[in-house]
Amino acid sequence: MLAQQQVVPDRIRPLRRIEYETLVDCGLFEDARVELLCGALVEMSPQGPLHANVVSRLSERLIRALPDTVRTRVQSPLALSEDSEPEPDIAVVPVGDYDRAHPSRAILVIEVAESSLQKDRGVKTALYAMAGVPEFWLVNLADRVVEVHRRPSAGRYADVMQVDVAGHLEPNAFPALTIPVGEILP
Repeated sequence: MLAQQQVVPDRIRPLRRIEYETLVDCGLFEDARVELLCGALVEMSPQGPLHANVVSRLSERLIRALPDTVRTRVQSPLALSEDSEPEPDIAVVPVGDYDRAHPSRAILVIEVAESSLQKDRGVKTALYAMAGVPEFWLVNLADRVVEVHRRPSAGRYADVMQVDVAGHLEPNAFPALTIPVGEILP
């Protein structure tokens, strides 16, 4: 693998989202699980059974409970910036015509993390905050808590709290919805 120090002072040119989408349309990444983060192609971790089951439980709950003014997208791209198109586990987005372009904003984003915890807590949290996603949940499977991030500002979230299996989640945008953490984290 090429180390960045090997090409200094030359620069590594980041991939733009539009270039990435063109490569995807050409079928270049058909057999690869990658996402574009900060101009770099980043491999996505394989999903274990617990990860997949938590995503399924959460998405089913959201789809049943949320109004028709939003869509719950599961493991689908978000066109957040010119150099980033992450594929969060769940994104609640406004209803729109997404046949020609991926949504560029979300009301709620959820990442379920086990082996990807460092990436999700670091670069992905910062990307969601920079994009102005008002609420981000990081379901931390290792510690059996949900880290709730709110009030994005300057690439970070001003409010962060942990909700354990005895607590419940209440998204700011949907105050009538309450999800007991114990229902999604066995």
